[in-house]
Amino acid sequence: MDKMIGELEKAVARICQENNTYFIFSSDNGYHLGEHRLMPGKMTAFDSDIHVPLVITGPKIPSGLKVEEIVENIDFNPTITDLTKIEPMPGVEGRSLVPLSSRVRNGKKSSDWRTAALIEHRGPRREPLDPDAPGIRSGNPPSYEALRTRTTVYVEYVNGDREYHDLASDPWELHNVFSSLNQRERNNLHQGLSALASCHTAESCWNAQHFKLTLP
Repeated sequence: MDKMIGELEKAVARICQENNTYFIFSSDNGYHLGEHRLMPGKMTAFDSDIHVPLVITGPKIPSGLKVEEIVENIDFNPTITDLTKIEPMPGVEGRSLVPLSSRVRNGKKSSDWRTAALIEHRGPRREPLDPDAPGIRSGNPPSYEALRTRTTVYVEYVNGDREYHDLASDPWELHNVFSSLNQRERNNLHQGLSALASCHTAESCWNAQHFKLTLP
């Protein structure tokens, strides 16, 4: 991977466009490889499956800047149009990361940025000819919707099961502590997830992504 990116950078430099080019590196969904005693797979709501890398480099982007906010792939379109000074299409979901990186670089908090992301899965997957068909014990959960904040993940499965992890105290997501939540806390999580799962416009979905966690 390093060699490939290096060759791309050299090719851009040969045409004297290194100061006019941005490199954006990301990936498809994540992959668990033994975590939670699961064989290789990618369909759970664990961070191993939903958390992917995102690295952007180019003119006026400082080296080593790390943004901790929740970013989704729907932000790629508005970010690229912002960087390239192209007029964005109306109704496009997501937000440009350019202002966000500027605020972080200047030590300012991003109070207007999203606080939650929606994760969805439809399963279990049983198509034998699917090249991505999960193997035995690889993790093939029923349909679910999940709410991911910076410090928590909450999952509602179609079969009625619920899962909640406090990532601050349980970063490896080993302990489902949903049963310890009171009814007010459970309602808060359910309402936040429902708002995200049912929104249909860029504006309503952006509003739903500003979820306020009321846990102590």
